[in-house]
Amino acid sequence: MDTMRERFASVVSRLLDDDPRLAVVLAEIGKDGFTDAARAHPDRVINVGIREQLLVGVGGGLALTGMRPILHTFASFLVERPFEQVKLDFGHQGVGGVLVSAAGSYDWPAGGYTHMAPGDVALLDTLDGWTVHVPGHPDEAETLLRDAAAAGDDSVYVRLSAHSNSAPRDIVPGRFLTVREGRRGVVIAVGPMLDGVLTAVEGLDVTVLYATTVRPFDARAVRATAEAAVGGVDVDVDVVLVEPYLAGTSTAAVNDALADRPYRVLGLGIPRRELRRYGTIDEHLAGQGLDPGALRERISAFLR
Repeated sequence: MDTMRERFASVVSRLLDDDPRLAVVLAEIGKDGFTDAARAHPDRVINVGIREQLLVGVGGGLALTGMRPILHTFASFLVERPFEQVKLDFGHQGVGGVLVSAAGSYDWPAGGYTHMAPGDVALLDTLDGWTVHVPGHPDEAETLLRDAAAAGDDSVYVRLSAHSNSAPRDIVPGRFLTVREGRRGVVIAVGPMLDGVLTAVEGLDVTVLYATTVRPFDARAVRATAEAAVGGVDVDVDVVLVEPYLAGTSTAAVNDALADRPYRVLGLGIPRRELRRYGTIDEHLAGQGLDPGALRERISAFLR
């Protein structure tokens, strides 16, 4: 099976053939995946070198001319390092584009903390109007990338990961998917956390929602699922949110979705405590308390 990043390169290369409005902007990272596309479209595959602020500035400039720019590098270099440019060159200018990241929270642990960005989605939450997709499988990444490329002039962030679920789900961009139903509470699994969550809640009487688009947050699905799970709008409902980035990033969105009913919410994800020993993805999941065993213990302790 190809990776999400490999699927990104192949899909976007084909999209460049079909849509003359699209342009790809790279900062050295990922350029090998666009070798053929660069030969075919030398004016629309642009590598600015290791200059991430320029990467975003060029993308914003292309958007001002009416192009649909797709920008790619590691998440820490795409969102965190050039955040001022994202804020001003896209948001303040009122133009849109597609930011496609890799490496995420802990995808390349050997790269150290400079190559980890557990706070990327929380940071984008400070800006207005960004759509955020978090696929859990390469097939889902393709669906979401195609949707992002065709999303008019909207600003879209697609968070790719080396951490992947074993099989794709029949997702719809912008909607949560009900994977299983139960009566004791609701667990929302974001992107690549789904497999671990399903293992963790095996035998527990809970509903599992699968989220691959987290902004805008599918509040309607959360409200309807919460009511169905506990049997009414006046009954307390427990909601557990499992995200592959900073813990609690979407708890405010759950609060807003359930503001008119009694509820409790537990946000699980990457804690602010920094891990200074770098192992594999699985070792980082265990170290952050996000492996199936730890998730089961934390979810079971929270449910009433």
